[in-house]
Amino acid sequence: MARYIFITGGVVSSLGKGLMAASLAALLQARGYSVRIRKFDPYLNVDPGTMSPYQHGEVYVTDDGAETDLDLGHYERFTGVASRQSDNVTSGRIYQQIITRERKGDYLGATVQVIPHVTDAIKAFAQDDVDGLDFVLCEIGGTVGDIESLPFIEAIRQLRNDLGRGQSVSIHLTLVPYIAAAGELKTKPTQHSVRELAALGVSPDVLVCRSEQPLPDGERAKIALFCNVPKEAVIPALDAKSIYAVPEQYHAEGLDREVLKAFGIEPGEAPRLDRWSDIMDRLENPEGEVTIGVVGKYVGLPDAYKSLHEALIHGGIANRVKVNIRWLDAELFEGDEDEIAARLEPMHAILVPGGFGERGSEGKIASVRFARERNVPFFGICLGMQMACIEAAREGGLTSASTTEFGETDVPIVGLITEWMSKDGLQQREEGGDLGGTMRLGAYPAKLTGNSVVSSIYQATDISERHRHRYEVNTGYKDVLEKGGLVFSGMSPDGTLPEIVERPDHPWFVGVQFHPELKSKPFDPHPLFASFIEAAVKQSRLV
Repeated sequence: MARYIFITGGVVSSLGKGLMAASLAALLQARGYSVRIRKFDPYLNVDPGTMSPYQHGEVYVTDDGAETDLDLGHYERFTGVASRQSDNVTSGRIYQQIITRERKGDYLGATVQVIPHVTDAIKAFAQDDVDGLDFVLCEIGGTVGDIESLPFIEAIRQLRNDLGRGQSVSIHLTLVPYIAAAGELKTKPTQHSVRELAALGVSPDVLVCRSEQPLPDGERAKIALFCNVPKEAVIPALDAKSIYAVPEQYHAEGLDREVLKAFGIEPGEAPRLDRWSDIMDRLENPEGEVTIGVVGKYVGLPDAYKSLHEALIHGGIANRVKVNIRWLDAELFEGDEDEIAARLEPMHAILVPGGFGERGSEGKIASVRFARERNVPFFGICLGMQMACIEAAREGGLTSASTTEFGETDVPIVGLITEWMSKDGLQQREEGGDLGGTMRLGAYPAKLTGNSVVSSIYQATDISERHRHRYEVNTGYKDVLEKGGLVFSGMSPDGTLPEIVERPDHPWFVGVQFHPELKSKPFDPHPLFASFIEAAVKQSRLV
């Protein structure tokens, strides 16, 4: 029977519950246990798919096509366990299911209430699809005390009783702020947060205390006394040099040991953390460095491209180089060619990521042109690939080439995809229909040309990658684009949907319709990112 670890946060948001959950799961894995991590999000959106990246960061897509919270990316990157639809649920999805059932009469005339109907649905989600697991970690989004999180806290309270003694542990992540004027760490916010959580019926077994300053022994003892936990179960969590240093840091402070003790499990031998030591050695002792220019739309918030950021770092780990990422606003590249060149010339490689909407599109196209003409390594992802195709068409004489995403066009190099085949059969979508969950989502296979650049990178001709898009490159222009040197080197198995384009006569020029960053891990960098950074290293030696 799976044991449950419930993770809550207090005082303020953005303390790092997702990273802590991912790190703890990695430590338990290193001890030989099987794990799965789940995220409960209290907001009323059914999923984050229709939310602006500036609101909630990137949308992380799973193999089975779920649009989920970015924390699931941390879970996968730290554990290697592929997330699923069943690993992320929102209040919106819970209420949607309940209201649908109520309209069908499934509740047999009962008054539908938060307790027991909403809490029962949350508990059912937590316990679904967990056969064969040793530990299930459940992270509750938001902060204790938020109105919207109350049903989830109540569900935890009930579930801990349902599971019985020794089958669940509660971890509360909180803040111990340093007041510079007083020169002191203050434990009162933590005390109040734990008291509020206990008033809701959940008493934490382990406290993780985020702080900018070391937590002295006296403060640990004080927190333990007032919060009713053993002193050893008060775990300091200082800022780390890298997120990939966090597992070793938490282990050094005893997090995994105290969690196992709270379950009544003898910790035994220390976990093997060689992979994390090697990652940190590569990060801290690079043999060079490269600068990558990311020309995007949401560069004002790094979390909007979280998986992309990490995948570039992984590419650096694979090549043992430091990767300096320059986030460049695409709108700034819509002016004078000399100004564009001045901004891009210091870059050893250029990447145009995915996105939606017309804003900044001409700047992305200008960046593609610069990379093509100057022989600078170029990587286009999703919309970035589409911009590369439009740039190629315009260079080939189709000056009005564009995408129907931006409005009517006489030369629709890119158009709305209205139907495609999935593992569930033919999928269809109507223009003007719902936006949420109506894209080509999740993992789809692709066939690569045997003698292509990408087949040599993948060392394979059959691949599977994750998608999230509504528009596709129009194969009606395939011959025109290939005459201009842009080769379609990857297609859907039925040959109808372009997956990869490349320029064989260029040092490194690849565009992909999918999102390879979603499958990259620090201990298993995605081959495209490893190869892209390798090309950037070669470019750095030329300039």
